[in-house]
Amino acid sequence: MKKIGILFGQENTFPGAFVERINQLNVDGITAEPVSIDVVQQAKPTDYAVIIDRISQDVPFYRAYLKNAAIGGTAVINNPFWFSADEKFFNNALAEKIGVPVPKTVLLPSNKRPDDTNENSFRNLKFPTDWEYIYQYIGFPAYMKPFSGGGWKSVYKLVSPDDLFNKHAETGQLVMMLQEEIQFTEYFRCYCLGQKFVHIMQYEPRNPHHLRYVKDGPPVEKKLLEKVRDYTIKLNEWLGYDFNTVEFAVRDGVPYAIDFCNPAPDADVNSVGQANFDWVVDHAARMAIERAQDWKKDSMNLSWGKFITTQF
Repeated sequence: MKKIGILFGQENTFPGAFVERINQLNVDGITAEPVSIDVVQQAKPTDYAVIIDRISQDVPFYRAYLKNAAIGGTAVINNPFWFSADEKFFNNALAEKIGVPVPKTVLLPSNKRPDDTNENSFRNLKFPTDWEYIYQYIGFPAYMKPFSGGGWKSVYKLVSPDDLFNKHAETGQLVMMLQEEIQFTEYFRCYCLGQKFVHIMQYEPRNPHHLRYVKDGPPVEKKLLEKVRDYTIKLNEWLGYDFNTVEFAVRDGVPYAIDFCNPAPDADVNSVGQANFDWVVDHAARMAIERAQDWKKDSMNLSWGKFITTQF
């Protein structure tokens, strides 16, 4: 019997529905359950062919457990090694390299020095920074956000250089990136599962969280939806993510990838709505079953993106 496990934290609706859906499908030789962890012994395999990770970004112990599980052959979704290395600024650079439009973006040094550093630690950093070039390149309004991490934490809208400096002073040791504002006419949030299943949702990020998923939005051109779908798959193929969301802001008919590093994306029925919830539960279950069926003993069963496996 091959077991599929789900590792989760405070979320309540998706994990149970995911387990229930797999067991409802009644695939011969496959069962699902919440992950149970006791003693974590180095290099000892787990009982799971597949684990869906929903929480290790917040719990370092779980991240270490999942890496150990992967060494033992568990197909961890998403790959915990890449999940540990990934960050938003690099993703933007990769997107530009593979031809997916992204907003103009620059990386900013942290406002406060990291612990155990002094001015000598930054002798390779030109001072002062060429702020005039940045203002001309990015323009205003602009957004400043952490170069890594998610959840709309420490995100600022900026309207002028003075606004930038005042708000940058609030960010402490966070490394931030400055990004042009995309004034959009349409906005989409897309689930991507298994680097092939895509569910495009009309989305309004300016609404309160529980009202962001648009149920009855205006019709969208098929050509634009196809481009959004293609870009979504391309990004996840290169990043190697099997469970992710990608957000696009459309300006002048061009979908710009705004946020595509969400390897434990919101899947709560109370925020995404019943129809979107049903889609992600069913397709996550089917993806996990496929991975369990493809599981090979004494092998590395992780997904790796084209960035790792392909030369440009």
